[in-house]
Amino acid sequence: MDRKEFLTLKRQAAPTQVARTERRTSTGLNTYTGAFGRKEAMHLLRRTLFGTKVQDMKDFSGKTMAAAVDALLTTSTAVPNEPINYYGKTTADPNVAYGSSWINAPLDFNFNFQRTMSLKAWWWERAARQPSTIMEKMVLFWHNLIPIGALDQPDARMSHAYLKTVRQNAMGNFKSLVKALSIDPAMLVYLNGRYNTKTAPDENYARELMELFTLGKGADSKYTEDDVKAAARVLTGWGINILTTPPSATFTLSKHDITNKQFSAFFNNTVITGRNNANAGTDELDDLLNMIFAQTEVAKFICRKLYKYFVYYDITPDVETNVIAPLADHFRNNNYDIKSLLDKLFKSEHFFDQLNMGCVIKDPTSHLAGFCRQFELDYPTDAESLYNILIYGRAFGQAIMQDLLDPPNVAGWPAWYQSPQYLRSWISSDSLPKRNQFTDLMLFVGIKRGGNTFLADTFKVTKQFSNPSNADSLVADALEFLIPMEVSTTQIAALRNILLPGGIPAYNWSDEWTQANDPGHANYATALASAKFKLQILYKSIMNLAEYQLS
Repeated sequence: MDRKEFLTLKRQAAPTQVARTERRTSTGLNTYTGAFGRKEAMHLLRRTLFGTKVQDMKDFSGKTMAAAVDALLTTSTAVPNEPINYYGKTTADPNVAYGSSWINAPLDFNFNFQRTMSLKAWWWERAARQPSTIMEKMVLFWHNLIPIGALDQPDARMSHAYLKTVRQNAMGNFKSLVKALSIDPAMLVYLNGRYNTKTAPDENYARELMELFTLGKGADSKYTEDDVKAAARVLTGWGINILTTPPSATFTLSKHDITNKQFSAFFNNTVITGRNNANAGTDELDDLLNMIFAQTEVAKFICRKLYKYFVYYDITPDVETNVIAPLADHFRNNNYDIKSLLDKLFKSEHFFDQLNMGCVIKDPTSHLAGFCRQFELDYPTDAESLYNILIYGRAFGQAIMQDLLDPPNVAGWPAWYQSPQYLRSWISSDSLPKRNQFTDLMLFVGIKRGGNTFLADTFKVTKQFSNPSNADSLVADALEFLIPMEVSTTQIAALRNILLPGGIPAYNWSDEWTQANDPGHANYATALASAKFKLQILYKSIMNLAEYQLS
């Protein structure tokens, strides 16, 4: 039994709560009109960001619900820098100076792996140092839905261009995103589109376009095997021009099937007219996407995916009726505009239903990069130290089942699609200890690279709380900051005992905190060391709670 099932049963057991239980099954997309305080703001932030800073918590709880959602959905596609040569001190790249970006440099197979690792580290940094908007969460969402494998790419510049395309379209038009990725060079490699010709049609991308990217495999997705074959013929003739920087898609008419393509009754017996001109590739692709996107199931499919990613993995019949169906209607009526869809979902009473709070197991990036963002870690400025630290974070993500830019297969990560485990698959007897090892490491030891130590400063974070000199207030603020639900009085007492061991009077912590913040005090050094150690133990104890794995 999971937390949602437990809470539902608990509510059903109490006669005075029956009305609330009924409401759970009927909440839909009506605009949320309830209270929007710290609890609701943190729920919204936990679902839309990789890690929530204390300042985020303060800023967003001071907004109205509508203003908070608007701020999170106001995004930019710009990035502060591009992936760079971090490896040049030991292995000189003849085309890229140490510390410079390689994205416009010539291909060099000798350095393609290092550049790929640089790109993975760069993306991990984007998550860990993101501004307070939903952009990075959406980039991961689309990468999981329409993925490539970076290690499959002969040129890291193509993987970077893929990510750039995803970022540019992440909050725009879904149909435009699908079109762009259908002929993206990295995708042409990943799903064999570059080998798809009139003499040897390759059905790989056509199949995934329907099955995984737009229509899904549900009962209402009744496309046929012949539809897949016809779509593959539409997509013939695309290849990669390796002479451009970065490599680009190119269309060769002589490799394209110029005959008409017949589709099934599911697609209203549509015939896509074969073209025999320079624009045949794009024109027939447009026809194919227009035909697919005319199906109501496309909008439902994406709404279900977004629901599982941002709300909860279990879509009950009530959720299908009250949330998915009207949300899909909204999506279609707004021409597949992604931002409009998210705005509708995040401002709904269903999103803020308390039984949708604290019930999502954090994916590895949310857990790892989220910790780094929460604790506002200081990053080294020299390229080698910075990227080696970022690569360590990425490698830790791989160890707990999420290697950015290389999902396990074209369906993405199983936690977001594989029934019945879904998000529970993030947690295992192997991954949970490693999750705790990472937070313990970052609290006590840090990552040491090039003379730099990447370590959480618990003192810096704690100073931002409302009243850190008061032990009870500090414990309450730390729990609110790190845990998405209330914990037991026994747990609170145990955490309080860390600051006031043996039941010593409350003023002991107050005095210690005051002295630790006063460099002129005679007991400053001793108080500072003691306070820091207690804070490390406090945060470790909170992060080792099962509840910390939830958002």
